Order: sequence, then structure tokens, then C-alpha cells
Amino acid sequence: HDMHSMEIPASVRAIGRAGAGTNNIPVKAMSARGVPVFNAPGANANAVKELVLAGMLMASRNLAAASRFVGTLPAGADDAKLAKLVEDGKKDFAGIELQQHTLGIIGLGKIGSLIADAAIRLGMKVLGYDPEITVDAAWSLPSQVRKAQSVEEVLKSSHFVTLHVPLLD
Repeated sequence: HDMHSMEIPASVRAIGRAGAGTNNIPVKAMSARGVPVFNAPGANANAVKELVLAGMLMASRNLAAASRFVGTLPAGADDAKLAKLVEDGKKDFAGIELQQHTLGIIGLGKIGSLIADAAIRLGMKVLGYDPEITVDAAWSLPSQVRKAQSVEEVLKSSHFVTLHVPLLD
């Protein structure tokens, strides 16, 4: 939630954020009031990883459209009619397998590293780019992650791309 346009009550004694960055918090105004602002980078990393994987699975398998299709099937239809409708319609939702496709990850901190590991376990190839990677983050990366030299390389060489960098000016 963007707190810049909010009126923050005088009763607020501290503001914390689960995740990296504080760009959505009026840090300067809070500091002037003596209200500390802090974050917990990585606290939501697993949740973000799961959402990224869910998004890739939904996109690759056309799950949203397939769910809408199932909702159009007539209630109370006999088995033969329902089987024919499903058989006729399911070809539109075949999708692709993630295995052997390339995931580009821009930003290889805690979240990027977790996503890389999960994608590799799904059989994906992973291409990563992070010019500001820390030594600790590099140590936590799976060895199968190939290093990209630029964002452009990631975009040209990947079937899927996920971005995990702080918002900076």
C-alpha cells in the first residue's frame, strides 16, 4: 500500500514492512516526526517465490481460461454430453510444459535465488542478471544458473522473465 498520500495518525510509533524497500512509506516525513521506519528484506521471499511459480503455471497452462471454460459447462448435463463438451473444448487449453524452457531472473537476491532453485527443480533452464549481486547472494545461487551480461540478453533468451529489484530513481 502506498502510504505517501495517507494521513498517518500521531499515535503511530513505528512503521515496519515485510519485504525489501521502503519506497511506499514516507520515510522523510516519519523521520521528522521521530517515527522509525524499518523493513524485513526476505521476510516474504517464499511467498513471492510461490506467487511467481503460480503465475508461470497459470500462464503456461492457460488455467484462467480453462477455469472459465469449466464454468460454462451446463449443470446437470448427462455424462455423454458432458464428456463430448469437455473433449471438444480441452484442446484449447493444452499449454506448454515449463520443463526445458528458460526462465530469466533479473535480480538475484533472496527472492531471485529461491525462484531460481524452484525453477531448476521443475526442469527449467535459468538465466540470471544482477550487476549488484552480493557475495552472500552469489553463494546461495544454484550452480546451474547461467550468468547473463545484460537485461537485453535475459529478454532475448528467456521464455519467462521475472524481475526482483528495488525501486530506485
